[in-house]
Amino acid sequence: MDPVRLKESILSFSLANGPHGNQGYSRVLLQLFGFTGHGKSSFINSCKYVLEDSKTYTTHALAGESQDGGAMTTERKAYELTENITIVDNRGYNKNNSLERAEIYAQLGNFIPIGEKVKWMENYTDMMNRLEDADLNPNYSDFIVPILVHSATSTFSTSERKEVQTFMENCVKMTGVVPIVVITKKKSGNFIECQKEFRLMGAEEIIAIENYTERDQIKTLGRTKDILTVLQKALENVKYRLTEGRDAQRDWKDRKRFLLEFIHEADVEKREEKRRREEERIREQERRREEERRREEERPWWERRKPWWERMFSF
Repeated sequence: MDPVRLKESILSFSLANGPHGNQGYSRVLLQLFGFTGHGKSSFINSCKYVLEDSKTYTTHALAGESQDGGAMTTERKAYELTENITIVDNRGYNKNNSLERAEIYAQLGNFIPIGEKVKWMENYTDMMNRLEDADLNPNYSDFIVPILVHSATSTFSTSERKEVQTFMENCVKMTGVVPIVVITKKKSGNFIECQKEFRLMGAEEIIAIENYTERDQIKTLGRTKDILTVLQKALENVKYRLTEGRDAQRDWKDRKRFLLEFIHEADVEKREEKRRREEERIREQERRREEERRREEERPWWERRKPWWERMFSF
């Protein structure tokens, strides 16, 4: 499909056009995730640019890193693409420990309100309180489509590969949709190798793109088509799932159930890790005492003999 028809199809999309109606959903929420600095914000700007009639590129989402080296995006920021489609820039990965992973899934499940700053919680009690707050004003009406953004210039470590694959599998459990993988910096990195990596992780739709930027904003057929294709594939996922019949409130409850189980397992994992660290600390103390005792026994007896005043007053 050429870019003009792709654009028309996206702009005219409506959740009510399916055979079973909108089934309780009022908009499609494209949820962006990925490691910090891999191009989520630039992708949003590119989506806005190719859908708008303006010939001038506008920076809607700030891209890059802050002065202290952290991510520019520290809150869930939403950008309307059409009256039926909204794209969300979620806070990116950083340390990727169990607490942070739970926060990522809380964003994915829409349990953190859009516009709220995402703070990595220090304990699981705070996270449970956040879920209780979400129940006070539940958002049933967003049909969630996860999109994973990854730069072609970045390679995976073994631990990162495992984490990303687990994240993709959990996306399916929470949303019923396999994440669409968007590989950015197509011209700068080895996107072919990157595609192979994601294919092995179970990705179904992998689209390599080159984002538009303020310095590089001349629209070309290929770049525009790639970006529009990402959006079209997301909408195809929505249409497919709606033909099966969905229940917005039930989906919300299922996502919450998954997150509660994840938080519980992560809490158990954290406690177990704390116990292992404490046992290791005790073993290290015992090892040091044993080493000191051994060194003391190896000293000549005249060096080990205490002065008379120490022997007199020792207990």
